[in-house]
Amino acid sequence: MLRWARVRLPRTRRGRRRAVWAAVLVCVVALLPATWLRLSTDDRVRTVADVPSAPVGVVFGAGLWNGEPSPYLAHRLDAAVRLYRGGTVRALLVTGDNSRHDYDEPDAMRAYLVKHGVPDRRIVRDYAGFDTWDSCSRARRVFGVHRAVLVSQGFHIRRALALCGAAGIDAYGVAVDEPHDATWDFGGLRETMAASKAALDAAFRPDPRFLGPRERGVDRALAGSGGGGGAG
Repeated sequence: MLRWARVRLPRTRRGRRRAVWAAVLVCVVALLPATWLRLSTDDRVRTVADVPSAPVGVVFGAGLWNGEPSPYLAHRLDAAVRLYRGGTVRALLVTGDNSRHDYDEPDAMRAYLVKHGVPDRRIVRDYAGFDTWDSCSRARRVFGVHRAVLVSQGFHIRRALALCGAAGIDAYGVAVDEPHDATWDFGGLRETMAASKAALDAAFRPDPRFLGPRERGVDRALAGSGGGGGAG
């Protein structure tokens, strides 16, 4: 029969003090990446109404329900539609997961945007946006994006901004508002944990899982938009 080892607390006052300080240090170190994300990006988080214009809007995937955008993803796409209609962006890059034949975020995102009035020729799909770093790195290295408006929920937008900045994209972010329900709380907790990986990605800038050749989809989407070619 297995016996659980008992955790022995320090018996002396000095030992207890050291244990408390060690716990505090662990908490501080764990929260440093999240603090870095907030401090480094707060001035670039905006709304649809006041975000500066850019050639491209980048919409990050957020899951599908029965092949359709999840409510959180639909709200991101709704914001992207408003950005396009208002002339804030001239093309949209939708980036998400298509690692399985039966799961295709970018095509579902494109279909939603077209249904809501965005011309298909203004939409570019990135099928290998497996995580935020991959999406940002590929936006710069594969699609040639230099300036962009990023679209995501408030709990995620700072990580997206920091990573796109590290990838070489001059970006502002639209924080899509959501009810602060259990899904929001889980997203916030997940972001706190993901901040550490983001700090490593920003520092070491690894290749995305799939890099691939340079694509001209964004250039083509912008070329006929009346505002000149190029990804900005």
